[in-house]
Amino acid sequence: MKIYILNTGYLETDRNNVEACANVGTYSNPSIQNDWIKLPVMSFLIENNGEYILYDLGSHPDAMKGYWPKNLQEVYPLYQKEEERLENQLALCGVKPEDIKTVVISHMHLDHAGNLHLFEHADIYVSKADFMHAQTQVHLNLDPTTHGGYIKSDLEVPIKQYHLVEEDFEIAPGIEVVNLPGHTPGLLGLVVHLEKDGTFIFPQDCIYTEAIFGPPAKASGLLYDSLNYFKSIEKVRKLKSKYDAKVIFAHDYEFFKTLKTAPEFYE
Repeated sequence: MKIYILNTGYLETDRNNVEACANVGTYSNPSIQNDWIKLPVMSFLIENNGEYILYDLGSHPDAMKGYWPKNLQEVYPLYQKEEERLENQLALCGVKPEDIKTVVISHMHLDHAGNLHLFEHADIYVSKADFMHAQTQVHLNLDPTTHGGYIKSDLEVPIKQYHLVEEDFEIAPGIEVVNLPGHTPGLLGLVVHLEKDGTFIFPQDCIYTEAIFGPPAKASGLLYDSLNYFKSIEKVRKLKSKYDAKVIFAHDYEFFKTLKTAPEFYE
């Protein structure tokens, strides 16, 4: 089994959107400083016995050309080179989108479900709670600025088959799908057991950065359910201890620079 980490560019935003009140002192000194940071956007290709599983789909390449509403373009601008488009990152691994029959999406936010149009032929696994919330959010009204981190066009791609996940399960030998709600109503992480490089945990936006993981765990600036958010972080911590695993933080730019990216791989 091999895992390729695909670099699909990065977002920028104020750190306070990532770590809640990141620079707030005590209540008697509630000053907040602005700190503009980079958030890497990764997808993960798993090659397993000649078949492929793709985990997360990055951002739509036309995000900054009107595909995203103006408010999201301003708060989370996407920077993506031609070679960082998802299909070009897959090509580094000798893979085309049509070669991939199974896709797992951690959650339906704009930087994780943005290339669904490349996988209309695939079986798509997504959290039922997040999928239902996302569909409701984008169809309540026509104003995209009220849809949160969801993009209506992403959610209206005609997919062969959605599989709505409610329980943890093994999608293939050595590859576990685990529920990590909190950032959104539902979120799917992966635990992958490699023969040479050991166990990797991919919690995606359950844990944005190493600083958030702690201990102690810190709040994220984007939370749907704070109680489940902290429970999910502790679930990751227990899995890390159980398997002596390496946690791949979702949007930690300094951590990202320490990783091997495609065409290199872990096995």
